[in-house]
Amino acid sequence: MTDTAPRPTLEAVAARAGVSRATVSRVVNGGDGVREPLVERVRRAVDELGYVPNQAARSLVTRRHDAVAVVVAEPETRVFADPFFALQLRGISKELTGHDNQLVLLLTEGRDDHARVGRYLAGGHVDGALVFSLHLDDPLPELIQRAGVPTVFGGRPGWSDGTTDAVYVDSDNRGGAREAVRHLVGLGRTRVAHITGALDQTSAADRLDGYQDVMGDADPKLVVRGDFTPAGGERAMRELLDRCPDLDAVFAANDLTASGALRVLRERGRRVPEDVAVIGFDDMLPVAEQTDPPLTTVRQDIEEMGRLMARLLLRDLDRGSGGATPAGVVLPTTLIRRASA
Repeated sequence: MTDTAPRPTLEAVAARAGVSRATVSRVVNGGDGVREPLVERVRRAVDELGYVPNQAARSLVTRRHDAVAVVVAEPETRVFADPFFALQLRGISKELTGHDNQLVLLLTEGRDDHARVGRYLAGGHVDGALVFSLHLDDPLPELIQRAGVPTVFGGRPGWSDGTTDAVYVDSDNRGGAREAVRHLVGLGRTRVAHITGALDQTSAADRLDGYQDVMGDADPKLVVRGDFTPAGGERAMRELLDRCPDLDAVFAANDLTASGALRVLRERGRRVPEDVAVIGFDDMLPVAEQTDPPLTTVRQDIEEMGRLMARLLLRDLDRGSGGATPAGVVLPTTLIRRASA
């Protein structure tokens, strides 16, 4: 066995820096009122001694845990299979890490998990929450409001509990969908179908609205419900071909849905884009560049959405309840043209 060197203390740092213990405490805990030369001396002593602040003691002073809950309202099988979530989590993680905050990931499989998440948030373990992939009947918004933690949502809120001041980050789903469908119409396509996402989510509803903005008088049979997954895209594409064998274009609610649709079109002997043009939504490169043919799609900056969510929350935490935070930020989208349309 070997002896372990004792951990440096505040007193040791104070002695090395030639200042009081209270001065060291204010510096390491982020307090104000210390002159810059003294701050530099303390920081130099901290580095030389390898002092690590006690987080519990620091929290008593700052009222902060330097931890943020990231709540994804989806089962883990979906989260770890869909690159959308990886991109958004990467953006969140980069921003939190850059501000020395920890990410606490919470997933929901069912109603019991919702209650667990609500209890955790109400327990004072984190400074705030970032929540995305909500569904319209999700109890999380009410649980979060009851917990009283600062929160930023990913996606336009769609619940009807009277809350109007929710802070959120979203992409221009409706405008992006309009641009995609206009592109298909501009190619001379007249039977443009739409495979929706899960319509209990506002992103899918907004993309359907964008499709209908351009194709308002289209045959209702050209719209089939999907669920943002490749399997859902396959099912919907088969249904569309059985209903409307003369369709000549498909706007899919996301890239995963489009990848499933492309597989079915290939199975049925339909050439893309000669017989049927296909456009997706997201521009997730692991999907869009590897489909056959490569996918024309609407790009939203998923990673930047995550970073901006975290940035807004941290800004709100630093400012306190007295500051003003924008209620909603909507990022632009861009049509990325590849070989499928």
